[in-house]
Amino acid sequence: MKIQLRYFAAIRETLGCEAETLETQAATVAALRDELIARGGIYADALARGKAVRVALDQVMRDETTGLHAGAEVAFFPPVTGG
Repeated sequence: MKIQLRYFAAIRETLGCEAETLETQAATVAALRDELIARGGIYADALARGKAVRVALDQVMRDETTGLHAGAEVAFFPPVTGG
């Protein structure tokens, strides 16, 4: 299925792009993240399992157990701190 990926803040800076379209068979957000990490290089660095990464599916905050659907918009971003 085809989905839209969006990257924000430090993740966007590491990857050097704001968005991309991806053809995936991932059933969940967790499987999608693992697929992106498996690309290696900057993806493995930006989305590594040891890093705190938040995710939104169709502009609603979700956890990684959330299922994906064709046409979904998945956004990855680091936790926000204020001050």
